[in-house]
Amino acid sequence: MATIKDIAKELGISPATVSRALNGFPEVRAETRKLVQETAATLGYKPNQIAQKLVSGRSGMVGMILSLGPAQTSAAGFYEIMAGLSDHLADRDVDLVFHAATATDPVAPYRRFVSKNTLDGFILNAPEENDPRIAFLEEQKIPFVVHGATSNASYAFFDIDNKSVAVDGTNLLADLGHQRIAFLNGPQNHAYSKARAEGYLEVMEQRGITSPDFALQYGSGDENYGYAASLALLTERTAPRPTAILCATTPIAVGVYRAAKDIGLSIPQDVSVLAHDDAIPQFRSINFNPTLSVTRAPFRDACAPLARILCDLLDGTPIKDLQIRQRAELIVRDSTKMLQESERIPWQPKH
Repeated sequence: MATIKDIAKELGISPATVSRALNGFPEVRAETRKLVQETAATLGYKPNQIAQKLVSGRSGMVGMILSLGPAQTSAAGFYEIMAGLSDHLADRDVDLVFHAATATDPVAPYRRFVSKNTLDGFILNAPEENDPRIAFLEEQKIPFVVHGATSNASYAFFDIDNKSVAVDGTNLLADLGHQRIAFLNGPQNHAYSKARAEGYLEVMEQRGITSPDFALQYGSGDENYGYAASLALLTERTAPRPTAILCATTPIAVGVYRAAKDIGLSIPQDVSVLAHDDAIPQFRSINFNPTLSVTRAPFRDACAPLARILCDLLDGTPIKDLQIRQRAELIVRDSTKMLQESERIPWQPKH
């Protein structure tokens, strides 16, 4: 295996200059740095990670910690995210360390890794308002990027515009004449659920559509929640059934489809269904029968920007330049229909 001395001998320069060029020191001229890097690649030079960390102060490793709660272990798209992040970070010569946490204290694993000084930064997901993980890392001045964002986020993040997810979905259903629109949202403590609730309620108010308390519900985001919540709505236990159900996830929509079938209702003839689609392989919206109308933003599309943002943050890019939101795509399929004028009957407000 080639060494720094081999590169220096090949180029006729000092080993110290080679070392500074490989570690990005600014005093090395750009043409010299490029020549050193090209020669290192030609000779098959591989940096000594321990020595590199001593010079640069970086280990070349970042971490992602998964809490083994019910919502996380049932997240079908998580493996795809891990694989995508690993690949995109590897392209930047950064390794991803994955840790499955069992502690009830969400900060405990971060505290342990920070104390060992083994990781350059972290990738976080599913942020909550006043998230203790974020507060700890900010206090310790540890670089991190979040998949998702709370209100007034002061950190680097990549997220979809979750408020617009609900705005676009609710507007579509209202444009189709629906006056009784229920929303089966995700966990209430998650930032994306808060943003989507705001979007849903904003559209309902702007368009003068009655939204009783029971019309907006929060839950785990899985199929069982979708089934139980929609079954209660569709069997008219509290009020006339909704003519449309907006779902925070495709697994929730699976539960809605199953509940409708079990009580003899047809989609979209009796109830329209629209969901947000993270493009989870096990729940492909195009394979629903009827095909599912969605707002779509694949989980896997977040991997490249998350890797880039964290690496840019480590290289000194200001946080304000690393806060990115993208709008989801609205795809209208067969699970939503236009109502006849005679079907456009709102829920009656309480007096």
